[in-house]
Amino acid sequence: MTPSGTGPVEAWLERRPIMPTLEASSATAGDNHEKFRRLVERAQREAPAVTAIVHPCDKVSLESAVEAARLKLITPILVGPREKIEHAAAEAGIDTGGLEIVDAAHSHDAAAKAVGLVREGRAEALMKGSLHTDELMSAVVARETGLRTERRISHCFIMDVPGHPDALIITDAAVNIAPDLKVKIDIVQNAIDLAHAMGVAEPRVAILSAMETINPDVPSTLEAAALCKMTDRGQITGGVLDGPLALDNAISMEAAAVKRIVSSVAGRANVLVVPDLEAGNMLAKSLSFLAGADAAGIVLGARVPIILTSRADLLLTRLASCAVALLLVAAGRANASGAIP
Repeated sequence: MTPSGTGPVEAWLERRPIMPTLEASSATAGDNHEKFRRLVERAQREAPAVTAIVHPCDKVSLESAVEAARLKLITPILVGPREKIEHAAAEAGIDTGGLEIVDAAHSHDAAAKAVGLVREGRAEALMKGSLHTDELMSAVVARETGLRTERRISHCFIMDVPGHPDALIITDAAVNIAPDLKVKIDIVQNAIDLAHAMGVAEPRVAILSAMETINPDVPSTLEAAALCKMTDRGQITGGVLDGPLALDNAISMEAAAVKRIVSSVAGRANVLVVPDLEAGNMLAKSLSFLAGADAAGIVLGARVPIILTSRADLLLTRLASCAVALLLVAAGRANASGAIP
């Protein structure tokens, strides 16, 4: 039993501290990862997602899998060299008893076999272990044996920013380097679908640029205007778009008022679509290192969600990534059954 008014995530945190450094603790003082806690608790209402953990041959990968399983976010299948997995678990003092292991020769083989589990219908999500992201994604995007769909694959950061009321989705900061307008259509739609899965009924999507006016010399402003018109024409659905918007007037009501921007998105955006990977990566890392934010990561557009975590992430951040994947899986289950998500 947990104390009155204490949810499962709070009870778990009381048993297991996750702040590794004083800097991390002080950076989040007064916020305490509330957005990520809510995500985990929302996901716990769903049946766990069967998740292939690709090459979990280090402490971080195994710890993430075991703790996510303990919180009933995932049912893990460990895919990788059995001896390496068992050795890493023994060294870290992690009990993997009862977890299924699919033996693989090496990391590339693990990626291929994990993708195979999805194609066979045995896994509902993938989670990166101790292998390079490009090894995993190469197996995912393989034309004949991968997990491609008609949608372009893209990445979203889900940011828990102290002092900001809601989680912020930033896309794409990790997969598409210099997306053109055609690619941005899928990037936007993937992010809207993610926001829906997270419980946001009408995502407010800001198409970012360096300015809020359309300038023919700045291609991102032209693409922003086109994306907004595509929404008007039903080519992008499920969200409210505005752009171009500069970052300040996308997330600050005061900045939007100063610029006299009349918009249901300006100052209230919960999805930020960046011009290119460099801008997105710098924005996400600026929030992390200067504002004390944490960033969960998910790849969308494949047959199943793909959980990307970093060894530097706090454990709760890794669990939040699992929670987001479970919410996406649950939305997919509901759509497949014809139920309303």
